[in-house]
Amino acid sequence: MNFLKIVLDICNIPATIPLMKEIKEDISENIEKYISYLESQGKSKHTSLNYEIDLRHFRDYLINQEIVNVRDIDTRAIRIFLSSILGIGEAKTSAARRLSAVRGFTAWLFAGGSTLTDPSLGLKGPKKSEPLPRALSYEQTMKLIDEGFDKNSKTFMRDRLLVEMMYGSGLRVSEVIGLDWNKVELGERMLRITGKGAKERLVPFGVPQQKHLEEWKDITCTDADSPVFTSVSRNKERLTVRTVDRVVLRAAARAGLHGVTPHTLRHCCATHMLERGAPLKFVQEMLGHESIAATQRYLSITNEQIKRSYIMAHPAAQE
Repeated sequence: MNFLKIVLDICNIPATIPLMKEIKEDISENIEKYISYLESQGKSKHTSLNYEIDLRHFRDYLINQEIVNVRDIDTRAIRIFLSSILGIGEAKTSAARRLSAVRGFTAWLFAGGSTLTDPSLGLKGPKKSEPLPRALSYEQTMKLIDEGFDKNSKTFMRDRLLVEMMYGSGLRVSEVIGLDWNKVELGERMLRITGKGAKERLVPFGVPQQKHLEEWKDITCTDADSPVFTSVSRNKERLTVRTVDRVVLRAAARAGLHGVTPHTLRHCCATHMLERGAPLKFVQEMLGHESIAATQRYLSITNEQIKRSYIMAHPAAQE
């Protein structure tokens, strides 16, 4: 009984569950009994209905696999069921919800003695995709650059240029603090960036950044191998990630913006370029993404963009 109590605790099933010695092994009948059990434990009609729908999907899949006995449900069958859900394009959240229903059902079967093992015990659901940071509008980004810095501060030029480079060239924090002057081609307006996996790529920057870089270089550059962005208080040491975070956070607060991080600026760079028609492949190479799928996550297509692209591209759109 101690082992049974441990199983019940893990599966969050009340210890008052009746032992089902007389229960039949038919999957459909067991699902009905399980739903009745949930309702007897105070689950709402809405929750019970959702569990029933998910378990019927699971049952139909099992029947297609010629599995009709609860004792024949194994871990492999559950894994393939989840893969089939994701394969037809269901969201990961939906797959996770269905797995939760299956977990509860198989734990109930095992606790009641209908199965010798719990095939879903320890089975992990699909990882949820991390949401992208919210992109600022172009106007908000310009407000951050124009109003986010105190012109009387001794770090004014450095901090403004730092934000301009992360937004203007879509640089990661590690890339911007790792930038040395010998990697800056001012005349060509190009940067030689060492990104993830020590891979080098060429990244362009704009005319405003060129002007500000020239001014900053005249003030700070003593050696071609020296960092572009250095600490004022620590004898011109290379900036740290923490310092960059503070610079962006302080600038955002001063401009009246919230939820802005260094990565937000990289996100804004990609989003604004894609919205204005930059080829996806170019943005991928500029950002240093291994897969084009990583770049596509930055592209949210609006109805207005769809309409504009249609009018521009379709030969019969304006006849």
